[in-house]
Amino acid sequence: MDIRLSHCFIAVDDHDKAIAFYRDALGLEVRNDVSFEGMRWVSVVSPEQPDLEIVLEPPSADPNASPEDVKALEELLAKGMMRGAIFTTGDLDGLFERVSASGAEVIQEPMDQPFGVRDCAFRDPAGNLLRFNQG
Repeated sequence: MDIRLSHCFIAVDDHDKAIAFYRDALGLEVRNDVSFEGMRWVSVVSPEQPDLEIVLEPPSADPNASPEDVKALEELLAKGMMRGAIFTTGDLDGLFERVSASGAEVIQEPMDQPFGVRDCAFRDPAGNLLRFNQG
């Protein structure tokens, strides 16, 4: 059986700020930026992994979500309680300098972890926790 991940989703509250962060600070490429039924669909990809799209979507994107659920998700996002993703890089220190220079909130500076990776962490403009590691 052939099965691979093609899309993952990260909640954002401002697409323009998200694009500036994921494109300009992280170096990802915008694959799609389209409007559909009052929503905006934005996806970004890494040049090294172009077949995996990261979709940047508002908490209200699920058409089955109740207004209460959307409000709860928006509140969790505003508190910085939403998880984002873990990325890997061959140059953690260089990435840390570039992302720090963008003004992103630093959660953890690069450090060696006891489980064998060197990593750091930031919050994106919406408050999502993003970790970056180098094996």
